Amino acid sequence: MQTLFSLARRHAAAAVLLAAAVGLPFAAQAQQDWPSRPVRVIVPSSPGGGTDAFARLLTQALSEQLKQSFVVDNKPGASGNIGADLAAKSTPDGYTLLIASNSSLGINPVIMKSMPFDAERDLMPVSRGVMAPMVLVASPSTGWKTVKDLIAAGKQESAKYFYGSAGVGSPPYIGVRMLEEASGARFTHVPYKGVAPAYQDLLGGQLHFMYTDLATIDQYIKAGKVVALAVNEKTPLLPNVPTLQEAGLNVRAWTSFSIMAPAKTPAPIIKKLSAEISKAFHNPAVRQRLEQQALIPVLDTPEAFAVELRKEREHWGQFIKRNNITPE
Repeated sequence: MQTLFSLARRHAAAAVLLAAAVGLPFAAQAQQDWPSRPVRVIVPSSPGGGTDAFARLLTQALSEQLKQSFVVDNKPGASGNIGADLAAKSTPDGYTLLIASNSSLGINPVIMKSMPFDAERDLMPVSRGVMAPMVLVASPSTGWKTVKDLIAAGKQESAKYFYGSAGVGSPPYIGVRMLEEASGARFTHVPYKGVAPAYQDLLGGQLHFMYTDLATIDQYIKAGKVVALAVNEKTPLLPNVPTLQEAGLNVRAWTSFSIMAPAKTPAPIIKKLSAEISKAFHNPAVRQRLEQQALIPVLDTPEAFAVELRKEREHWGQFIKRNNITPE
């Protein structure tokens, strides 16, 4: 009886091995054929913001290159955690991707006491994507023309002046806190669920200023609806606007929009996707659209991006701990 049982176990094991061996070519073929159906691209913010704008530009390029639909799915809320968590817990088959700002990837993990997912363990870096220059803008109703004007106001009547952001886990919020630390001025924060509603209050005069990405605010600068006071780095789109460094302020807060995949997504798919993103960034038409939106493409490998992400979390973490910043 023991012999027959052992023999049965050996036959069962052999059957499993045979099934696995037969399945391997099919799995390899599925990865090689990717994408063979529409790809869901989760954006953890509302339509109208910089992440959404970049996602729609990139998904259009990938759809054209790969002859398959890449569909944006906006899932805003919880400072980007709702959408990022959904992506992190999706099946790692290449048919769910995440395009997120560095709020979800670099700031939330160090500012929030608990996270629904582990950004380093549950998400796989694909590409940095793009960097978005930041600009300090004010409502024309303030009469401010320079950063010096803003700082003077913030030192005299700190509770009187309001700025908006997508929450304490966002670079616009951290940027103003860095501005406060560097200058001694103080302002009152108003959190929003996304930059689009914040912009409406800025244009309406309910907010006095914002530190935000140039990609989405540039149209209002050109229309004279907001005044550009300073940028975080020189950009040809605002050649006459000084940098914060030129104003003597050490503010290292930036925005990036990056592409991630659920952890354990097959390496061949990650490699192919990374190559297609690089191809898109080399396309003159795509580069022109990026430049028009003040987005700077970053050509890197998934491995290099993973290293930069760890450094970035350390940068944000040091400032957040030093200033005892906690979620509101």
